[in-house]
Amino acid sequence: MTTQQMATAEKNNTAIKERQFKGLSLTERKQARREKLIEAGIATYGTQGFFSVTVKDVCNEAKLTERYFYESFKKSEELFQTVFLKMIGDMQQCLAQAVLKAAPEPKNMVTAGLSALLNTIKNDPRMARIIYIDAMLVQDLHNQATIQETLAQFDRIIQGFMRLTMPNAEQGQDEASLIATGLNGYVTHIVIRWVTGGFKQPLEDVLAACCAAFLAFIESTAQKN
Repeated sequence: MTTQQMATAEKNNTAIKERQFKGLSLTERKQARREKLIEAGIATYGTQGFFSVTVKDVCNEAKLTERYFYESFKKSEELFQTVFLKMIGDMQQCLAQAVLKAAPEPKNMVTAGLSALLNTIKNDPRMARIIYIDAMLVQDLHNQATIQETLAQFDRIIQGFMRLTMPNAEQGQDEASLIATGLNGYVTHIVIRWVTGGFKQPLEDVLAACCAAFLAFIESTAQKN
């Protein structure tokens, strides 16, 4: 038997030994427990708030012991960051799909994207609480620049939209970046007010307010060109 064949056989034997419980390897079981903890984090943080939830609460929701929590996460803040980034990713994907579906008319793209954003948040209050309330208060997200990087990602999405819909715009890269940051902050503050107010204002009114700055920018750019 060659060295390569011996290595392959040993690898196969290791894989077989790992598959001892319900046909899953140790690695697969660990990943499954991690996913259960993430879902439990969404459920508990999203309904009770990060600062009211303990590791024990998350484990009770996931139906796992605390030993398995620390198998995947060092502390509550690390799980919260994982939950936050997962929800941001889901939100961005939803927004991007809506914008592309409404292309190529810029105003339709703005309305579709912001409508998708607001509907996603309202339909899942857990997401609203985690992203727009607790994430702003969890210091670890600021210490690790998670919040700043997330805002920068949305800035880049807006810049991409500007380049796509207004290729002849006169703004240079630096100015376009500042405008994107301003538009992002504008929408974020409106959404925070809406979320913390318990979604009392009609979605249509919030959507119109969020669209206003984007549409004004598109109009002024079109007039210049």
